[in-house]
Amino acid sequence: MPHFTSTINWVLRVGLARLNQVSPIQEPWVAVIDHSIDIGVKKVFVVLRIRLSTLKEKGGAPQLKDCECIGLQVCEKADHEIVFKQLSDVFERAGKPVAIIKDQAGNLAKGVKYYNKSISEKKIATIDDIGHVSANALKSQFEKTRSYKRFLELINIGSARLRQTSLAFLLPPKIRTKGRFQSISRLAQWGEKILDILQEPGRSKEGCLLEKLREGMPGFSRMRPFIERFTATTVVINEVSSILKNQGLNRSTYQECKDLAETLPARSKVRKRLLEWLKRHLSIHCRLGIKQTPLLVSSDIVECLFGKFKYINERSPESDINRMALIIPALCGEPVDQQYVSDVFKNTRHKDIEKWESENISHTLRKKRTAFFKEAG
Repeated sequence: MPHFTSTINWVLRVGLARLNQVSPIQEPWVAVIDHSIDIGVKKVFVVLRIRLSTLKEKGGAPQLKDCECIGLQVCEKADHEIVFKQLSDVFERAGKPVAIIKDQAGNLAKGVKYYNKSISEKKIATIDDIGHVSANALKSQFEKTRSYKRFLELINIGSARLRQTSLAFLLPPKIRTKGRFQSISRLAQWGEKILDILQEPGRSKEGCLLEKLREGMPGFSRMRPFIERFTATTVVINEVSSILKNQGLNRSTYQECKDLAETLPARSKVRKRLLEWLKRHLSIHCRLGIKQTPLLVSSDIVECLFGKFKYINERSPESDINRMALIIPALCGEPVDQQYVSDVFKNTRHKDIEKWESENISHTLRKKRTAFFKEAG
């Protein structure tokens, strides 16, 4: 049986081979770009290529087998100038997409803007990920309001009182520190369910448990108007996001989502931002001339890729980005067959991995640790 490190190296050779095979294609395609979360002191910048013909054929959300990783760069700093250079390097090798899909991070937005200014030909359309747009709309409307702050305060009080008691099964979902509003709907729905329990007269006969819950969540019932409004808004957001993430954007899904957004109050910031986003991105869809082909408007596919990479990478006792980053391109595209692997092993050697690592990764935790103890000794 081969040693497990041999198997890892074989996979890395496949990943490196796929990166080296990147070249321009004739048919139109979209790029999905993003940075991973920091692992150690480094992060990975990834560019995926998805053909419009694939989106037309699937008529819905792409899978990793429908993508091609055309850009993979490890960095410690990720300002807009670095993003601009990274995009320039990738598109010089792979050709130019018809659109770039990204989240609303400032460095990505500015980097894409700089890249568009640097090219003389037709500008590349920029698509803002619907998930991040929705989360930022919720944040804009609710985060600074007194009711929302009071809602979180009561939840924190309740969590402290219910934890490690017989009512621990009713604890609220964990509130994220970063990207809180991307999963805030779960908290809103939990709040509405707790309200129903607290104000249901028929449950009083259950006695002590209900009384303990009321003691643990003091003043929660008075938050009903806010919680119902908050939950109703997140329900609309979830429905719009689900339609667009699973079916893409075309005239049909545009109208469906527009009708949903218009059910929100006229003064709602979420309503205003959703309608503006829909109008702008339908215009992009029309300019691309792709008829009823659904336009990809979500970067979830790259988040899925990062999730798989993180799961694999965390098995290592030293959480760091090193040569294992080459697993990312190996996770994309159609599964390889025996002939493909045979060709990879002929043309991509273990020394090529070492060369890639020396050129793309300045240091690893293991190398720094070894050097430190060597000097100390």
